[in-house]
Amino acid sequence: MDEKFDISVKNCDLYYGDFQALKDVSIEIEQYEVTAFIGPSGCGKSTFIKTFNRMNDLIEDCRITGEILIGGQDIYAKGTDVTLLRKNIGMVFQKPNPFPMSIYDNIAFAPRTFGIKKKHELDDIVEGSLKRAGLWEEAKDRLRRNAMGLSGGQQQRLCIARALAAEPKILLMDEPTSALDPISTGKIEELINELKTEYTIVIVSHNMQQATRISDKTAFFLLGEIIEYGRTETIFSTPQDQRTENYITGRFG
Repeated sequence: MDEKFDISVKNCDLYYGDFQALKDVSIEIEQYEVTAFIGPSGCGKSTFIKTFNRMNDLIEDCRITGEILIGGQDIYAKGTDVTLLRKNIGMVFQKPNPFPMSIYDNIAFAPRTFGIKKKHELDDIVEGSLKRAGLWEEAKDRLRRNAMGLSGGQQQRLCIARALAAEPKILLMDEPTSALDPISTGKIEELINELKTEYTIVIVSHNMQQATRISDKTAFFLLGEIIEYGRTETIFSTPQDQRTENYITGRFG
């Protein structure tokens, strides 16, 4: 797929049963930028990021209206290949979740699923993905060992490498450093800065300092709505909405 991999959302409403979790959300997310979603807990950030790879399909009573286009394609249209969608849109979760298998098999899992069986091809993908995730030097002598033996920060970089092995176009990160120590957090942030030359990255972050360090644009969510969206430096230096200012200056949230 060589088309432009940007994200365009218009008038998105999302309901869990009778509860409306997202209200009339519209946003344009540029390719090859890091876009941060900030806001207090329970304001719809994680719910919204999961609409991009249809993770909300797995939740009973979830109903979505509006339009979500990725690379110009309506991802909720009938006949959408959800497996291909999830191949193109990798996801890294808050808590590292390596599979209980070897480091090698964690990375090779997606390529094998998509039909790559030759050992030399898998070897190249494993090495390349671990290098891009900044984990190759630490992992190259223990590829056959169980991934659960890695530290928390290493496990999260392994999860990023596992997502990259599917050759996605977009990387979604739902608070990827909230369970990590400051040194591991710094490594993941460096990695995000390197990866944005190849991927469109959307990150949910509770950490406003992190948003200022790594994102090009920031969207502030409150009670299921986007209150303000723009260049990160503008959002944090001269917010247009009083609610945004109240949040970033610590008056609530």
